[in-house]
Amino acid sequence: MNTMNEAQRKKALIIVSSIFFMWGFLTCLNDILIPHLKGVFSLSYTESALIQFTFFGAYFIMSLPAGFLVGKLGYKNSISAGLFVSALGAFLFLPAAKMESYPLFLCALFVLASGITVLQVAANAYVTLLGTEETASSRLNLAQALNSLGTTVAPKIGGLFILSATVLTADQLAGMGLAEQLAYKTEQAQAVQGPYLVLGLILLLLAVGMYLLKLPNLQDEKTAAVKNEATFAQAFKHPNLVLGVIALFLYVGAEVSIGSFLINFMAQSDIMGVSESSAAGLVPIYWGGALVGRFVGAFLMRKWNPAKMLGIAAAVASLLVAGAVLSTGPVAAWTLLAVGLFNSIMFPTIFSLGIRGLGAATEKASSLLVMAIVGGAIIPLIQGVIADRVNLQHAFVLPMVCYLFICFYGFKESRKN
Repeated sequence: MNTMNEAQRKKALIIVSSIFFMWGFLTCLNDILIPHLKGVFSLSYTESALIQFTFFGAYFIMSLPAGFLVGKLGYKNSISAGLFVSALGAFLFLPAAKMESYPLFLCALFVLASGITVLQVAANAYVTLLGTEETASSRLNLAQALNSLGTTVAPKIGGLFILSATVLTADQLAGMGLAEQLAYKTEQAQAVQGPYLVLGLILLLLAVGMYLLKLPNLQDEKTAAVKNEATFAQAFKHPNLVLGVIALFLYVGAEVSIGSFLINFMAQSDIMGVSESSAAGLVPIYWGGALVGRFVGAFLMRKWNPAKMLGIAAAVASLLVAGAVLSTGPVAAWTLLAVGLFNSIMFPTIFSLGIRGLGAATEKASSLLVMAIVGGAIIPLIQGVIADRVNLQHAFVLPMVCYLFICFYGFKESRKN
């Protein structure tokens, strides 16, 4: 780090932060895929939640290999490798659509998410190392703001290209002839081909560009002795990491659960009663709140205690979800959409608090925290089961409970400052 001057750090931060946009865009497209493929393949809420289960399950399975890769290649080169794997996953959507195979769609999502896992392990830690530890939360919030920009525009663009056609209900499909059903499902399945082909090409170009760029790799500055001395057991001796892993698991699970079922929730007759395409047009408000909040949070965290801000944001988020569960009509929808604003600072703040003070164990801690993103696989699946057995609205009690633990973690860590 000491060999990098201020100009190099700024250049590295700008370029790496731009990549945050792409993985935010790709992740949030799942919110469009869920209602789309739910209609195409006549899935239950639980079955449609397998999209997030597969996507975020890859984080859990691939985090340790990703951490090993980062240790071998360094941060910059690992980011390039992650972009390449993500491009491969995007290209796999083409045969999945052509074969009209839900399992193959899930396979493509797993490969795509494996590449994003490498990006998460490498890029988050890379940004925190591009400056002082005191300003790490602020710096990562600023980078994550571009991630939020990606999540904000993805539902609008995805809704325009993927949900533009009317999705028929199971009863409507049953009333059609076999040939008409096959033609309809073919048309709907292939609606994803164009968007993911373009995304795959962009990711491939970014992978090549990142590899060719002259940025500090940050690997060469570590001696072999420092690399070998840190273990996962030593990392877990830090309470801030242990609780941070739990908090990140619950945060990602809550955020993804809300985003996954927002369209179906707003389309219900007792909430807003709009079409899925119209509901998709409102989802950017949820992710856009996170975008605004991260820019504001990056500024405020230079003056205020980041951990205490985390506790306050989580407390407000839990109250908003409770309001959505207990009310009906547009009030319930807008209350849930407002949660996005308070989600804004959670991921980067929990991440930076989790690796704070870990020194040589930072790489191991980063891998463990990225593994915790598997919450995005588990929590939505559980919410889907609850929605099938009770109802979708009351299933949102689950993310409310998640936010309560994050509130506890934030205020606990604030005492250490």
